[in-house]
Amino acid sequence: MKTAKLLLVTMWVPILVLVIALFPEQSRATPAFSAEAPQVHYQTVKVDGIDVFYRDAGPKNAPVLLLLHGFPTSSHMFRDLIPRLVDKYRVIAPDYPGFGYSAAPDHTKFAYTFQNYADIVDKLTRQIGIGKYALYVIDYGAPVGYRLALKNPDRVTAFVVQNGNAYNEGIEKFWDPIKAYWKTHATKERDAIRFLMTFKATYWQYTNGVKDTSLVSPDAWTLDQALLDRPGNAEIQLDLFYDYRTNIPLYPQWQAYFRERKPPMLVVWGKNDEIFVAAGAAPYKRDIPNVEIRMFDTGHFALETNGPEIAKLIREFLARAVPAPAHPS
Repeated sequence: MKTAKLLLVTMWVPILVLVIALFPEQSRATPAFSAEAPQVHYQTVKVDGIDVFYRDAGPKNAPVLLLLHGFPTSSHMFRDLIPRLVDKYRVIAPDYPGFGYSAAPDHTKFAYTFQNYADIVDKLTRQIGIGKYALYVIDYGAPVGYRLALKNPDRVTAFVVQNGNAYNEGIEKFWDPIKAYWKTHATKERDAIRFLMTFKATYWQYTNGVKDTSLVSPDAWTLDQALLDRPGNAEIQLDLFYDYRTNIPLYPQWQAYFRERKPPMLVVWGKNDEIFVAAGAAPYKRDIPNVEIRMFDTGHFALETNGPEIAKLIREFLARAVPAPAHPS
């Protein structure tokens, strides 16, 4: 028996040596999710006098992917995605003012608008020396990102869109009480949507439409709710809900940008989302015929349940759209 084992080892060792000699790069390749992946740096800089927090990871000379979060979360929503990309890409994920670890000035002293957010993110990228970048946009990140693209069309290299809306088809029943608020801007309608800042609503956003809720980390809704519960934060969020009305008239401009520029785009969508419904995904193909659309059987925060699959799609997409250097450092 020992002789047979020794014979097998003797036979396989030369074959292994030959494989390594013929394919040295493959044999030495670092797995995408290895312990050697670059660490995340947690930074804060002042933009127009406001502390803006951001996560920064990956090789400095690599193509940049700018991750723009939605409501009610922050850059924390990308905590698992970032390590899956940083061997090839530099990943930047900011928190908007009023979210995450960025400052949250009183809503009477700072205008919480999507245009303000786009301007702040634009200034942030310039301050930290970012030139061109691809954009990952979800929820609120879509109007922020599309405003950035209109302002800087030559700086945006590609889009990953995850439940981020640019078409009327994507807005349905969930938005009815918010639309009522848009019409009046009155206290009654403002108070009618305060429930959107409650724990019940936050938990619902993470679990509605999800087949296996054990895949959703309770850290996500717990951190989001703790930050929503800060004194004055509800008023910030209500101001933003009102300002969302300014995004709808921009849809034709964003769509014209898509048609004219035809940026490389990957759309990944949780098809059970009731906030930005599945019908909002298909229209991207009207304006960008080569768009790649993948639907997932999950809810609004698809990264929570389908993170590994989405990360793989992003890596494959960016490899075609924004190739990384052979040896980023």
